[in-house]
Amino acid sequence: MTTSPATGFGAVVFDFFGVLTFNMVEVIQAFEDREKIVRGTFLRGWASPEGQELFRRLELGQITQEEWNSRFGGLIGVEPAGLMARYLHDAFPAYPVLRVARQARAAGIRTAVLSNSLGRQPFDPYSGFDLAGTFDAVVLSADVGVRKPDPAIFRIVLDRLGVGADECLFVDDSESNLEAAAGLGFTPLLGLDEDVVARRLRELLHLPGSGL
Repeated sequence: MTTSPATGFGAVVFDFFGVLTFNMVEVIQAFEDREKIVRGTFLRGWASPEGQELFRRLELGQITQEEWNSRFGGLIGVEPAGLMARYLHDAFPAYPVLRVARQARAAGIRTAVLSNSLGRQPFDPYSGFDLAGTFDAVVLSADVGVRKPDPAIFRIVLDRLGVGADECLFVDDSESNLEAAAGLGFTPLLGLDEDVVARRLRELLHLPGSGL
């Protein structure tokens, strides 16, 4: 057992998009405004059967990012070249949450990123975050062939951290992912606002109010 006697938690697992980055609803709205398309266009495409299948296959590494660009661009009626980079243009780091992640690790709490991957070529959304240097483990769906909310990917991150689910906080902006994690014994934390998440993590982990 690695549970911290002070907090009851030995580890924290963070979703990437929308938790370690700006809120994804705002990222999508900014993309739609730049592309001069009606707000809601992207999410309607994402929610359609074709859109869901494209994201599923991309997250599992079954299609390339360029294939996704071409097919999803056609689905929502925008130029496909460089679409992923344009879509994620405003997915800037959520610095308050990243500071807490560093604080937690410095306090002896294991930390990990668990992300449904959106590919790394030709655009790498993880570039500049130094995930390998900041976290004890980084699990990307395309690398392991399974995606959230499949329980198998949560077990992979627990194995890499060397902790049990009952010792672990899980932060995500998706209700379905949180429900899956809770079903395995994780303590779920909804992550929609970076300042709220940072404050709540400090409370749960008994960390001081200023980060590293």
